[in-house]
Amino acid sequence: MRAIWKGAVSFGLVSVPVKLYSATESKDISFRQVHAKDGGRIKYQRVCSLDGEEVSYADIAKGYETEDGEMVILDDNDLADLPASSSREISVEKFVPSDQIDPMLLEKSYYLEPEKTGAKPYALLRQALVDADRMALVTVSIRTRMSLAVLRVRDNVIVMQTMMWPDEIRSPDFATVGSDDAKPAEVKMANMLVETLAGDFAADEFEDDYREAVEALVKAKIEGGEVKKTPQAKKSSGEVVDLLAALQRSVDAAKTARGEEPAAAKPAKKSAARKPAAKKAAKKKAS
Repeated sequence: MRAIWKGAVSFGLVSVPVKLYSATESKDISFRQVHAKDGGRIKYQRVCSLDGEEVSYADIAKGYETEDGEMVILDDNDLADLPASSSREISVEKFVPSDQIDPMLLEKSYYLEPEKTGAKPYALLRQALVDADRMALVTVSIRTRMSLAVLRVRDNVIVMQTMMWPDEIRSPDFATVGSDDAKPAEVKMANMLVETLAGDFAADEFEDDYREAVEALVKAKIEGGEVKKTPQAKKSSGEVVDLLAALQRSVDAAKTARGEEPAAAKPAKKSAARKPAAKKAAKKKAS
């Protein structure tokens, strides 16, 4: 695994230098949108909904849409004043009972690995969490935004799980969740059903049969030769032209800023005129 973040867990006067690793990975099946005729990928342009023109990345800003549909444009100066942090510290705020953390609040999971100098305090924190049967409620800044998270122990490793903010959990705003006047016989039968299906959770008993079926289908098509092979030259030529054009524009802009004359754009005919020359050279070799 590759560490995605380095910092330190601090509790009291103890600091534990750690590395952060993603503890999970999505294996969900995803499909590309392609041209059915030749398998070429479908590209999408950034087009303004008002004037219909394509917009470059340099001209794209962040907009906050209000409830009445108005758009507030925010620039880099506005965002620079927002409360954000790039601290490399996982700060323990308090140690809370495990049953007080609603699972709905939990988001992404990360493994914490101690640096060599932090092995002993890491083991100390891990043992303290196990003995107290508590989670460490922490604040941490990942990608400049401060988040709540908890530290807990799993398989002898400290795991950090980021959390949603409490106001991000929606209330079940619907009137009826089922009648509460069930008859005693019905309740007894329901309890019998629960006992019949009772058991312990074993993750390896369950498989993603949809993903396996799709992978088997794709494999069968590959083995049967049902593959669209898009020529690499066609796929990359547009990107190279765009890159060269962007570089040329950058050079011209730099020259203009220095008061120099930018290079004149070469007419499109010249690139086309090269083709016959290339053909002649090919004929000479053949002869």
